[in-house]
Amino acid sequence: MNSVDKLLDIYDVIRPFFDIGLMAFLLYKGYQLLVRTQGLKIIRAVIIFAAIYVLAIILNLSTVLWVLRIMAPGIIVAFAIVFQPELRKIILKMGQGNWFKTGNRAKTNYIDSVLIAAEMLSKQKRGMLVAFIRGNSLKEQIETGTPLNADLSSSLLLTIFSHDTAMHDGAVIVQGGKLIAAGCFLPLSENFDIKKTFGTRHRAALGLSEETDAIVLVVSEESGAISLAYEGHLYYDLTREQLVEDLERYLEISSRDVITEDFDNDKD
Repeated sequence: MNSVDKLLDIYDVIRPFFDIGLMAFLLYKGYQLLVRTQGLKIIRAVIIFAAIYVLAIILNLSTVLWVLRIMAPGIIVAFAIVFQPELRKIILKMGQGNWFKTGNRAKTNYIDSVLIAAEMLSKQKRGMLVAFIRGNSLKEQIETGTPLNADLSSSLLLTIFSHDTAMHDGAVIVQGGKLIAAGCFLPLSENFDIKKTFGTRHRAALGLSEETDAIVLVVSEESGAISLAYEGHLYYDLTREQLVEDLERYLEISSRDVITEDFDNDKD
């Protein structure tokens, strides 16, 4: 038996495991994609129509089957129109997603400045919107604002958001301890399930998290609540501990690099 035959024999042995492993990986990533893009609504609608069709076959409901078969092309078109936002987000995620990315365990403390500024603005009932770049590029959003490329500090954030400047109503975009741009416009969420009381900042934070893997911190101007948006979900009015925990996890920051003491005792 030559080496080629041996390799083929080895491949025959591991092929079932590879086959099952690859399918499990694809199913897992597909599920993540559906959750992050609200794609479960599409699956739910497909299941409902499929259940009706199967029930009609089992009960021999000829009229229902005839109507469904006649209406099938129109239902497909209507389905695509109704779920166009969700389908668009799924395609965007597939194009932008880094499926095999394991992450960069870079240890930074730039998040301290954002948390301090957020707490101070929360007490003043001043709004703030900060988008953290992760894997996906935010070039399109950066181009809508004013490039700064400045070292990130709580003083700079307070200067932007504490006063009614031209950049106050937009978002700042942060990457690796640098404030890349300010006054940036973010895409608004088309999710109809969001609370009607949420303003433009919350819709913008949710909208960006639906289209990219960015994590967005938002301070409410009405209530002072500090929230995070990521993976197509908005987590409203988080505590300091929850903010630190989520930012550590999703921005992959070492716990000892993030200030966990009371913000009241911190000075920038």
